[in-house]
Formats: sequence, structure tokens, C-alpha cells
Amino acid sequence: MNEESTEQKQPRTRVEPTLKLKFLSHGTLESVDLEKTRRFYEEFLGLEVIKVSNVSLWCRLGGNHIYVVVLVKPERKKPMPFLYHNGIDAENEEAVDECHRIVVRDAAKWGLHKISNPGVQHGTYCFYFYDADENCWEILANPPGGYTWMFERGDQTGVGHMSREFERPASTLRKRSSEP
Repeated sequence: MNEESTEQKQPRTRVEPTLKLKFLSHGTLESVDLEKTRRFYEEFLGLEVIKVSNVSLWCRLGGNHIYVVVLVKPERKKPMPFLYHNGIDAENEEAVDECHRIVVRDAAKWGLHKISNPGVQHGTYCFYFYDADENCWEILANPPGGYTWMFERGDQTGVGHMSREFERPASTLRKRSSEP
């Protein structure tokens, strides 16, 4: 089987896990200014935010999974590696384009930078940017249910969803990486 293969493997046999867990509940982001970050999350990204201590916020959007946002000293804050980005789903490709237009328009106001152009990547139409806290964000057009479509397909072989030949959900077929 070559590297470009997108054939599906046989389903893995589910084994009884050692730990008996029920929900992936949260992730963690860093902030150098909680009030400024809170305004950005609420006013720009539309997240629901609560302050849970003088050094942390919790935020969420569209579900029960939360991010804990912790205050760090500016000299200790490093840019988030690109591969650790945070994805926020938009309704469709047109909404992604509109979000991109607004991110570019409001970049100076919110300290947004490293703004990519929209395109098809890893099976979805999306773009990326960094916020003032150096956290990396992806705005993407996922089908209803987010990435459940990939879990329904199971394990992939070769480069899987990274292949240009990968069969993507119908909702991501209207735009190609070469289109604006």
C-alpha cells in the first residue's frame, strides 16, 4: 500500500479500557491578560465565558466541552505550536469566507496575526490565525456533527485524510484549495 492510499482498514476490535472514563471535558489555553482575552472571546469569537478565579477563565461554545484559560506571565508565554490549534466550526464555506474577511478587517483591533487564506485542508474548508495571546485558531466548515464523519469511517491507511484524493464530506466539496 503506498503513502497516498486512502483505503480504510478493517475496524479495530474495541478493548475494555484500563481507565473507566466518560467525557473529554476540557483543554487549556494561556493568556497574558485575562480581561482583554475575555473581551476577545466574548465579543469577537462569541464564546460563553465565566471567570472562575483571579487567574483563570472557563469558556465554551455550542456544547459542554470547555477550555480553561490560565493567566501566565508575558515572559513565560510562548506561541502555541500550529499543530496544537483550536478549531471553531462555522455553518458552511461561505461563513468561513465571511469570518476570514472579518478576521482580516479586525486584526489590528484584536492583535490577530499569521492569518492564512481559506482553503481545503485535512478534509475541511478552513483558515488559521493567531490571537494576541499567541493561541492558534482554525475557523472551519465541518458538516453537522463536527468530526463525527471521520469517526464513522474508522481507521485510515497511508496519509488518510491528508491525501488530495481523500473522499471528503459533500459539504466540503464546493470549494477547492485554489479558490479564494
